[in-house]
Amino acid sequence: MRRRATDFRRPVRRRVPDALWWALCFAVILLFIYILTKGTQIESRPALSKRTYQNDRILEGLNITDELLSSDSVTRQLNDQISLAKAFVVIAKESNNLQFAWELSAQIRNSHILLSNAATRRSPLTTRESESAIRDMALLLFQAQQLHYDSATMIMRFKANIQALEEQMNSVSEKSSKYGQIAAEEVPKSLYCLGVQLTTEWFRNLNLQNKLKDKRHTEMKIKDINLYHFCVFSDNIIATSVVVNSTAKNSKNPNMIVFHLVTDEINYAAMKAWFTMNDFRGVTVEVQKYEDFTWLNASYVPVLKQLQDSEIQSYYFSGSSDNGKTPIKFRNPKYLSMLNHLRFYIPEVFPALKKIVFLDDDVVVQKDLSDLFSIDLNGNVNGAVETCMETFHRYHKYLNYSHPLIKAHFDPDACGWAFGMNVFDLVEWRKKNVTGIYHYWQENNVDRTLWKLGTLPPGLLTFYGLTEPLDPSWHVLGFGYTNVDPQLIERGAVLHFNGNSKPWLKIGIEKYKPLWEKHIDYSHPLLQQCNFH
Repeated sequence: MRRRATDFRRPVRRRVPDALWWALCFAVILLFIYILTKGTQIESRPALSKRTYQNDRILEGLNITDELLSSDSVTRQLNDQISLAKAFVVIAKESNNLQFAWELSAQIRNSHILLSNAATRRSPLTTRESESAIRDMALLLFQAQQLHYDSATMIMRFKANIQALEEQMNSVSEKSSKYGQIAAEEVPKSLYCLGVQLTTEWFRNLNLQNKLKDKRHTEMKIKDINLYHFCVFSDNIIATSVVVNSTAKNSKNPNMIVFHLVTDEINYAAMKAWFTMNDFRGVTVEVQKYEDFTWLNASYVPVLKQLQDSEIQSYYFSGSSDNGKTPIKFRNPKYLSMLNHLRFYIPEVFPALKKIVFLDDDVVVQKDLSDLFSIDLNGNVNGAVETCMETFHRYHKYLNYSHPLIKAHFDPDACGWAFGMNVFDLVEWRKKNVTGIYHYWQENNVDRTLWKLGTLPPGLLTFYGLTEPLDPSWHVLGFGYTNVDPQLIERGAVLHFNGNSKPWLKIGIEKYKPLWEKHIDYSHPLLQQCNFH
């Protein structure tokens, strides 16, 4: 057999590179397949994650807030259309276009149904299912604009409506204030009945009169400066009785308490009868009428002098001097009552006393008050609880600071205080001639330009710089017009029903009435006879 020539033989070592080449190609193909597989997995994960997120949203519930805030939200578009359509319904009704108003209302209901269904199934509205409702509403809104229900018209109509509503609100508020004031000033039939029955009993029952005369020890007590003296000026028998009874119940030493009651001629006999026939745990009670005070006359008292003026009488009693421009609360004749202004004459009423606690007839006592008499007033005349918090109840709230006399003498941010529970040092009062200060300001307010309402403003002027602040727990106010913090009620020594909603009236605040009523014995024959309940 003949061999090939050496040049034409296939070298054995060239087969190895061919095998490597095929192996390399196969590896590249595998790598390519691997890369494609990984890429598919990477791309599929966001889609899967997105589907999972959407499912989670459906399961967790539709987020209405996000849906409404989204700029491309169908729900938001529907809600905007509904808001605008509701405004057009009002205008259409005012224009007597009832048919169009009905069409708008029907479409509003349809849109509400769509939104409700979306909320129920917990998935957002789609464009396809809401397209018809949005288109129909858009056509109606366009039609409204064609009917000149445009923005300018709407603004003008809404302004007119707002103005009309404001006028109605002012009218209702004025009537409410007027009727509330009338209700606050009424004398309940039961209270009137009690006064009549007691007056009859006083003049018919000589034993009552003799019982009062036999109390000789009373005369000594009413001048004893070592006892605890309280004064109340009132024509309300039952309210005064609650003040005396609640003080006696909570006193550690009721035998050391003396109450000085001052009333008017009409209620004098009834007041004497009530406090003579009832016992108040040993508390001494003195009853007087201010008509017996000979010094109380028009030449000395500015208020009595003002009552003789025809213009003042017209202002307070006829209400015709300014065509009703002044609110009714400023025209209440009680603000000229001597029982109201007698608090400025306490040293004259009780010349033998050195210290006294003044109580209004609309208070309830629920702590022992004997410690009030040991409080050092630091040379001041009046001990009172301040009522200013932030800007409330400061002097500028009560006085006319456009008047030069007020502006020159008083700090507008000075803290106000309350009448109703006051400790008076009568020695310092006489020394500083406080009643003379009161006369000065009362005479300068004949034209009612310094203040308009009540006895507190002249009190703030009279006792300016002469008032010692007391701990707030001594006197808690607001039971006749607002809500009071329960903690204050628990800590309070004297609870004051200041405001129109007195506890003996039907308009009294129900939740606070028990604080007052628990000091009344409703089983008393006269109270039952007069239908007190």
